[in-house]
Amino acid sequence: MGERKKRQVFSPEFKAKVGLEAIRGLKTVNELGQEYGVHPVQISQWKKAILEQSEKLFEGKRGPKPLSEHQEPDRLYGEIGRLKMELDWLKKKSGISLP
Repeated sequence: MGERKKRQVFSPEFKAKVGLEAIRGLKTVNELGQEYGVHPVQISQWKKAILEQSEKLFEGKRGPKPLSEHQEPDRLYGEIGRLKMELDWLKKKSGISLP
């Protein structure tokens, strides 16, 4: 029987380099595949992944800050207290007495 080829594992730096070259478009995907010894479909997948994730690169720099887990319950309990006070005040002013 013939020897089985080991699966190639490429570093993230290599994937980024080849993917960015594919995005630049100076060479075709087939030419890049021959140059780097990678299947053209794989290069297309790396290119697609870079393009899809590029918009996430600048997310969160100036957006709203996420609330910590400890602040969320405190905020909700404060809201409940405020609404309860408003309801009591409205009941008092309208003269309605509910059980």
